[in-house]
Amino acid sequence: MFDYDEEAERYDASRGGEPRAAAAAGAVLGLLPRTGGALLDIGCGTGIVTRRLAAAGLRVTGADAAGGMLRQAAERTPGRVVLADTRQLPFPDALFDAVSAVWLLHLLDDADRVVQEAARVLRPGGVFVTTVDKAASHDVRSDIDAVMAPRPRRAARDRADLVTGFAARNALAPAGRAYFRGRGRTPARAAADVRRGWYTLLPPGAPLTERLATRLEQLPEQHAPRPDPQFALRAFRKE
Repeated sequence: MFDYDEEAERYDASRGGEPRAAAAAGAVLGLLPRTGGALLDIGCGTGIVTRRLAAAGLRVTGADAAGGMLRQAAERTPGRVVLADTRQLPFPDALFDAVSAVWLLHLLDDADRVVQEAARVLRPGGVFVTTVDKAASHDVRSDIDAVMAPRPRRAARDRADLVTGFAARNALAPAGRAYFRGRGRTPARAAADVRRGWYTLLPPGAPLTERLATRLEQLPEQHAPRPDPQFALRAFRKE
């Protein structure tokens, strides 16, 4: 199991850093009402996106279940973060004008509970914004993707159609979509990710893990980024 507490110190640098955070925050903000208000950023991680949402004038609270990641967020947005399970939020009903979830739902088998909680803490007319289809977004048909094609995969838990269904069951109606660019992977980074357990069905040290990592290390231009992925956001308004 990937350890986000252990990964906290190097997470941002390995995942696109400030450019990716700026792109994500800009896309989220583009789906929110222009009137400001209170926003809850669930699964806020290191707060690299949360900080930018707060800088836009929103009254932002970040929530995450990983203490190591949250310590990073607390340095970026002092007094604005809480340690919390995003499937059981410690907030009363109808408290926030908006809820954002960037790169969260794909991690959870019970993503429907996160959507349910987001709907619960939203005020009527509030907006829930979330990334969808993360795994599909990463597949840019590069040589890295070709090497990784044989790996075992879990069913995508953040497919757009699934998330739309979760939303509908909680009186959240579609309210827009947006896209933003990520950072293309290098073979060297992809091999390192495989070896340290980034893929949950590829345990570190397992034979298939080592075979895939070795093949990645044999690709040309080890430190040249492959094409950038394009991530997708969906917005839903509480009826």
